Amino acid sequence: MNWLKKLILTLLALIVIGIGILFTIHNTQPVSIDLVFFASPEASLSLWLIAVFVLGGICGMLLSSLTLLALKTRLRSARRKEQAFRKELDQLRTAGLKNSN
Repeated sequence: MNWLKKLILTLLALIVIGIGILFTIHNTQPVSIDLVFFASPEASLSLWLIAVFVLGGICGMLLSSLTLLALKTRLRSARRKEQAFRKELDQLRTAGLKNSN
């Protein structure tokens, strides 16, 4: 079953690479991106689109890692509180047993 997963992932990667190559071949027109305070040098349309796609992926990973870090911090805090509550509960249980004797 593991070899089937590897085969499917390899085929999927080859398809994505093939589509990327076709995309690059069909979008060779030189364009310049004009932002408000910055004008980029001319480069092929496919280069700009792929660069923006990669930049968006990197920004998405950074933002999700910040969210993940915040969630891990909250989880660590909740585990510490749980441990303290369990310790207190164990103390109350043993105190109740000592008083009943």
